[in-house]
Amino acid sequence: MAGDVDWAVGGGNVCAVAHRRGIAAFVVDGVIRGLAEVRELGFPVFARGVVPIPGAKAAVAPLNEPVRCGGVTVHAGDVVIADEEGVVVVPGERREQVHAAARAKAAKDAGESLDEWERAHRTRIDAILRARGFPG
Repeated sequence: MAGDVDWAVGGGNVCAVAHRRGIAAFVVDGVIRGLAEVRELGFPVFARGVVPIPGAKAAVAPLNEPVRCGGVTVHAGDVVIADEEGVVVVPGERREQVHAAARAKAAKDAGESLDEWERAHRTRIDAILRARGFPG
């Protein structure tokens, strides 16, 4: 069930087996348990929270079918990127385009000093404020 916070989707053992089978991380529209075990394993899990109550193992769905997670439809072949600040789903057919744009942005950011960044953003913000009638 999407967004269910009453029952854990998995815990330490589920994450350990997933990790052993080559799964990079879990993104869960629900909660997990065994947080200490999961952290010790170093297996990334992005979930709504933690609960000590295990879920049932009866919910089975076919592989490679679209799923809804956090209100977003995710298809087989989509790329899911997650960190502490959020989760993004890139449609599979756009993966190369988005990857190239992200690499270009990272390279630009790496070559820009904080002073340069601040000047560029301050200039842009000042222009927006002037355009909206605020004195400069």
